[in-house]
Amino acid sequence: MSGAFRTNATYIAQGEQAVGQEPTAVITTTLGSCVAVCLWDPDGHVGGMNHILLPDEEGSWSRLNNLGGTAMDRLVNALVKTGAERGRLRAKVFGGAAMIAGLSDIGQRNAAFVLEYLDRETIPCDAKSVGGRSARQVKFWPHGGRVQQRFVSEFREPARVVPAANGNGVELF
Repeated sequence: MSGAFRTNATYIAQGEQAVGQEPTAVITTTLGSCVAVCLWDPDGHVGGMNHILLPDEEGSWSRLNNLGGTAMDRLVNALVKTGAERGRLRAKVFGGAAMIAGLSDIGQRNAAFVLEYLDRETIPCDAKSVGGRSARQVKFWPHGGRVQQRFVSEFREPARVVPAANGNGVELF
């Protein structure tokens, strides 16, 4: 396989972030009500993505990595440390789905928090795909700021459950 098609993929989970600058670097995540922010410096060819579980709220444990303000500050600082210029940062925002009908819409609150943060910090948001009822898989190429999003179809339980043949009812797989 040609080196042009090889990638250096990093998966991030809730509360995590990754930064990259190599042309083959890819950062991926899967989102439901969580929000991912892709930030990059188009001139510095460096970018990063975080995975935010909850927005900041009054009285929250703001030091947790998966809360909005902490996650955003950590990502901005990591980018600047890697060579990005804060004034050139651009953003793309994904996630914030309402995954379970009838429950509080934490996804909407997550998306609103991130968009307010970007506005307050004067970081332009070039694209966003937030809300809805479907999970998303996101791939981000930090060197150039390119993003791919794929909606994930709803998981369905199997039509019938087969009990374990014998033993204590625990099935190992």
